Amino acid sequence: MNPLRPSGEAALPFFVYGTLRPGEHNHDLFLRGRTRSEEPGRMRGLVLYEGPGYPYAVEEPGGAVRGELVTARPEVYEELLASLDALEEYVPGDPRNLYERVVREAVRADGGPAVRAWVYVAAPAVAARLRADGRPIEDGDWRGGGGGARARHRG
Repeated sequence: MNPLRPSGEAALPFFVYGTLRPGEHNHDLFLRGRTRSEEPGRMRGLVLYEGPGYPYAVEEPGGAVRGELVTARPEVYEELLASLDALEEYVPGDPRNLYERVVREAVRADGGPAVRAWVYVAAPAVAARLRADGRPIEDGDWRGGGGGARARHRG
């Protein structure tokens, strides 16, 4: 059993909404040459908040985030999953995580069927701080909210 994936979990695509999107700095560093497909999509039940040079997605009913649905090439999937976890400083079960990697449904922009995908969302303590004092990105698009022009660090 792979410790990065829950038992029985398939090799899911990733939903990216920040610096991992095509054209952004971390896309080139982490995803270029490792993906089979990248397509625009949306994920409901999330609200984006400004972060220090990168956004946080916070789970909130009624929200929607725009991003890309990225499918990794099978031969690099495990390596990519580990690399993205390291980028997001995510360790399964660690209470100090800033992000949690969870499975949620994403919808392709072309209207295709919903797909299950990994997404990094703000960990509970971070989400609580953002809800109390954070600045939401109203249109759910980090690029539209001006975030893409800021310093780039995370995904």
